[in-house]
Amino acid sequence: MTFQWQELLWLLLLLPALVLLYLWLLHRRKKTAVRFASVALVKQALGKGPGWRRHVPPLLLLTALTALLLATARPMAVLKLPSNQETIILAMDVSGSMRAADVQPNRLVASQEAAKTFVAGLPRSVRIGVVSFAGTAAVVQAPTFSREDVVAAIDRFQLQRGTAIGSGIVLSLATLFPEDGIDLSQITGARAMPPSPGDKPKKVITPVEPGSYSSAAIILLTDGQRTTGPDPMEAAKMAAERGVRVYTVGIGTKNGEIIGFEGWSMRVRLDEETLKSIAAFTRANYFYAGTAEDLKQVYHGLSSRLVVETKETEVTALFAAVGAAIAVLAAGLSVWWFGRVM
Repeated sequence: MTFQWQELLWLLLLLPALVLLYLWLLHRRKKTAVRFASVALVKQALGKGPGWRRHVPPLLLLTALTALLLATARPMAVLKLPSNQETIILAMDVSGSMRAADVQPNRLVASQEAAKTFVAGLPRSVRIGVVSFAGTAAVVQAPTFSREDVVAAIDRFQLQRGTAIGSGIVLSLATLFPEDGIDLSQITGARAMPPSPGDKPKKVITPVEPGSYSSAAIILLTDGQRTTGPDPMEAAKMAAERGVRVYTVGIGTKNGEIIGFEGWSMRVRLDEETLKSIAAFTRANYFYAGTAEDLKQVYHGLSSRLVVETKETEVTALFAAVGAAIAVLAAGLSVWWFGRVM
């Protein structure tokens, strides 16, 4: 545990002083009591004394004061809390190499089934969008709360040529931040049009701490390496500037193999280094899935990470609440036992 206002911890030195004051008051009361002519008569008149109960309310009050003094220093603790992820974009590779059967029944079907299981396990409060990418990228499902629409979009995947990893990231960002005016000409292949007099000026992005945007995340799955489209690391830089984490998942053969698709033969090699760099640059994680079961476990792990996150959180309110509750308990016991607040 750490404290934002550590200098206020000096106030804890008041506690020993209060203990000494309490002991002095007890001693003073004892000296006053022995002035009576007969102590036995006084005891008989008063009946059985309060005994240990007389010390309980002051001890509880001291504990409450300790908690309140700690609260003034603004304590911080590392806790597991429900995540603030409100939107998750699944960016999934649909290049021709995804028909390879080294992951049973093939890479595409395995990734679809794992993604649908992942979607089913997310809280209903999380919106999910789906972006597919091969030679180009496309939004096959805008962010929605409807799990049925997301599953239907995943089932509609069609294999295409090329692998534009950077396009998948850029289009995912454009889906998350439509007001940023992200240039999509390099993704669609269309020539960028010059701005017209009525167009709004392009929004200037002020870079934030990578990984600091807690309202959205991107999960990128691919089995190959970039063959076209923008540089994946440039796309990762765009995500990092917006604080968005890009979790990357590599599926298939690490060493590469030759796969036939639409009369073409292509050698497919998983570019793990780039995927690891994208994840590290955006303060996320890279996962490798060599089998269908591995892929399911990866998505299960991602679900846990996105639903519950560990972070440093201020717990001032907790300390203040505990202190107030103990103070009320001390006062209540004092009234119950002795007929007075303290």
